[in-house]
Amino acid sequence: MDRLLYVAMAGAKQLMQAQTLAANNVANASTAGFRADLARFQASPIAGAGFPSRVTSVASGLGFDHSPGALVSTGAPLDVAVDGEGWIAVQARDGSEAYTRDGHFRLNQLGLLETRTGELVLGDNGPIAIPPHVDVAIGRDGTISIVPQGQGPETLAQIGRLKLVNPARELLEKRPDGLVRLADGSTAEPDAAVRVAPGFIESSNVNAAGAMVSMIEIARQFELGVRMMRVADDNAARAAELARIA
Repeated sequence: MDRLLYVAMAGAKQLMQAQTLAANNVANASTAGFRADLARFQASPIAGAGFPSRVTSVASGLGFDHSPGALVSTGAPLDVAVDGEGWIAVQARDGSEAYTRDGHFRLNQLGLLETRTGELVLGDNGPIAIPPHVDVAIGRDGTISIVPQGQGPETLAQIGRLKLVNPARELLEKRPDGLVRLADGSTAEPDAAVRVAPGFIESSNVNAAGAMVSMIEIARQFELGVRMMRVADDNAARAAELARIA
């Protein structure tokens, strides 16, 4: 009886975590550059005194879905989308280097290029600063050019280049802040082969319909786990009643 109750309880707990992950995917179905989180369940024996007769299910992360999202045209001069494989380097809130596919950029009050969530966009020599200008453009290779304020189009000058990287997929891990980093804590080298699409942003790669179906399936599995706990409780009550009769 205790094994049935324990397995049902452990399974329900892991299903709650899986539901949280699925709900987060649904919530970010319209977030630019978002990569869907993946998870799976696997059997895990319970360590401890006695015989190894108890096994629980554990929701183990599989990382995230690397498939690209659709490119959406915005026409904004500071918007870029990675065209194919690769990532854009940014400076996370803790000062470390991280990577994103969200190329919806803007200028802050100091003239620094940043993401919509406030991370500074990195170039070859650190955060990218854009001086006062009358026009700005980002090239396919990530180069940033401006026409300085008060000047004509013939004065177009290159002021920097986005740091574009393309490390191996198995080296990447997604953190709770939504940014991607190298699992060993190192930084990736720039990759000149990575290209961007100026005037576009990449949509989320979450399949909203599939994520909703997953949430419904998990909810039904959770209900089954709760039902099994009730069955275990009923069995215990009947066993106690038989013991009293005997």
